[in-house]
Amino acid sequence: MKKWLAMLGVLILLVGGCSDKETVKVNDDVSKDNPSGDLAPLKEKTKVVVAEDGAASGAGFYIANEKGYFADYNIEVEFATFANSDDMLPALASGEVDIAGGISSAAFFNAIAQGIDVKIVADKGHNVKGKSYFTFVIGADKQDEIKTYSDLKGKRIAVSGENGVDDYIFHLMLDHAGLTKDDVEFVLMPDFGTMLAAIENGSIDAALNIEPLITTGVAKGMHVRFGDATDFAPEAQIAMVLGSPQFMNEEQDVSLRFMAAYLKGVRDYNDAFKKGEGKDEIIDIMTQYTALKDAAVWEDVNVTGLNPDGKMFIGDIRDQYELYKKNGAIRGDFKFDEAIDTDITEKAVEIIGQYE
Repeated sequence: MKKWLAMLGVLILLVGGCSDKETVKVNDDVSKDNPSGDLAPLKEKTKVVVAEDGAASGAGFYIANEKGYFADYNIEVEFATFANSDDMLPALASGEVDIAGGISSAAFFNAIAQGIDVKIVADKGHNVKGKSYFTFVIGADKQDEIKTYSDLKGKRIAVSGENGVDDYIFHLMLDHAGLTKDDVEFVLMPDFGTMLAAIENGSIDAALNIEPLITTGVAKGMHVRFGDATDFAPEAQIAMVLGSPQFMNEEQDVSLRFMAAYLKGVRDYNDAFKKGEGKDEIIDIMTQYTALKDAAVWEDVNVTGLNPDGKMFIGDIRDQYELYKKNGAIRGDFKFDEAIDTDITEKAVEIIGQYE
């Protein structure tokens, strides 16, 4: 009887440990008199390493850095560049890097499923309805021939990768058009710049391209936008903010402040490109940090969507995973409840307030 009771006690402890969600435990001393206007700065200057390669989707990091939002919390950001995600993810998991950007792909899911422990914590890129920064284009000379998505039947379509978010959007477009992959000629073309030349010389009919190349190609008469990706993929989660488990779980005083600063930067970005507030200053920051140096082009491009409260389309992340799994590209089980951890982001929003 005693043995049975002891086993029951262990079972209760195990069930209790699994069911209780870990809460954010931080020093959340909030005062309008603090430099940030909310959380008190860290007692010692703390370095946070961010893996970021100058992508436009890193706007929140760049703006927060330039406008002193990180400094208000006594955080110093160091930007680190990696040649590819194969090198970046292990560095993130080991804590060599604290924060990084990730793009949904079978390789990404497989890395986590096979033991690379990183946390998916916030939005870092999605298409804005009717103004997608990542969408299809067709040759300017094809406009009379290709008027609807179903007209792409039999056409050569360039996509930059397979079993990644590009491929996912491509498949959603086919479903929307009532087509299958066998109805078109899929052309794997990893370089977006090459797509411009390929459309101009007629070797492809359409391409899934990205800004600012889309705007560049339109200006040069090489291609035209074809509909908008939000016609068939209104909630595609293209990129996510990733955190190392150590940073998110063991350094919550720092990670909470980092996320609050990041979201303030994202909000300034939204103010600029959605409301036209402080736009010149934000464009100046973007030209400093990204490859797009022409301020005038920033006025014309469809910019990356960044949620001002950090919210992601989590259902879409699951849908992407299911497509890659259906295609036989997934190895191992991806545990969404363990990998997706938005606690710090939600706590930051509680402190700085929801975006209006």
